Amino acid sequence: QVQLVESGGGLVQAGGSLRLSCAASGSIFSDNAMAWYRQAPGKERELVAGISKGGRTNYADSVKGRFTISRDNAKNTVYLQMNSLKPEDTAVYYCAAMRSRVVAGTPGYWGQGTQVTVSS
Repeated sequence: QVQLVESGGGLVQAGGSLRLSCAASGSIFSDNAMAWYRQAPGKERELVAGISKGGRTNYADSVKGRFTISRDNAKNTVYLQMNSLKPEDTAVYYCAAMRSRVVAGTPGYWGQGTQVTVSS
């Protein structure tokens, strides 16, 4: 059974930084792409950043140049470094394990989510 456990969310002032972590159990991590999604109140869940099995990354336009996704296969952990945070980054952030080696389609597994709040 796959479990994804996020940590690192919290309250930060605009311009500040946070690093989210997602620890994965089960065999899916080493063979599959991973991603971070977010959902703000009243909005659809959106893809923020993804990283393929081979380490290729992609980002939403709104976070390019500010956020960095990375993975440590030895630790079964994926990270999201968030810099220059803006109030519009406020959302619940979800870790996701994709169904294949690339970031495509819908995720196969979701974490429980972690709240990120950016104050102005």
